[in-house]
Amino acid sequence: MKFPKPRIIAVTNQKGGSGKTTTSVNLAAALALNERKVLLVDLDPQANATIGLGFSSTDLDKSIYHVLIDPDAEMPEIVRKTDLVNLDLVPATIHLSGAEVELVNTIGREITLREKLLPVVDRYDYIIIDCPPSLGLLTLNALTTAREIIIPVQTHFYALEGMSLLMNTIDLVRKRLNHKLNITGILATIYQSGTKLSERVMEELRKYFGKQVFETIIRMNVKLAEAPGHGQPVMLYDSESNGAVDYMDLAREVISGEL
Repeated sequence: MKFPKPRIIAVTNQKGGSGKTTTSVNLAAALALNERKVLLVDLDPQANATIGLGFSSTDLDKSIYHVLIDPDAEMPEIVRKTDLVNLDLVPATIHLSGAEVELVNTIGREITLREKLLPVVDRYDYIIIDCPPSLGLLTLNALTTAREIIIPVQTHFYALEGMSLLMNTIDLVRKRLNHKLNITGILATIYQSGTKLSERVMEELRKYFGKQVFETIIRMNVKLAEAPGHGQPVMLYDSESNGAVDYMDLAREVISGEL
């Protein structure tokens, strides 16, 4: 399927440990290195995407939290430049954990993010949204805002657990709130080459989801785990690592879907 720009992609899986934030940060960086203008929106209260790009969440005066809950706060106020020329960040802090409660009584609470992004959306070729590991109001905002979804799935024993719930949520959002929402791909992560377990999970993914599974597989790689501690995407931390190679391959596969 071909998608028009700007491409707004939510990276989501309610199951923790799936490589969701790793994918958000490194796909965004890889797209930027492919000369696309990219905005990464950290919508996870853990703020790992923010930290992974070299920002201290405790030093930020304003974050996505303030924009979501304050009608007068505007998105351009909080966008930060990163070490990559084409990559900007909307940072998060731990305060975001309170946003779901504070938004409950807000009219149009499911579309708050979509409306707040309007002033900046046309500046970018891609907007990547890193969702929290839940199916709460923040993830609902992401799914209502996005046009595409990427679902990282860890190639471990319980990988497919919860996928039916996620798919049902996506279908419900598509029917009621966002008719344009499509699954761009399911991404196998933390793949251990040569192990029967990873190979079996890959077989199951391709059996159930067919062509929706990306050709690119993200191999287990220690550099992917080390890079966030240095506040860098893996391409800047070690451009020769398997992690860097895999995410550059993923970016090219995603780019192939451009109009």
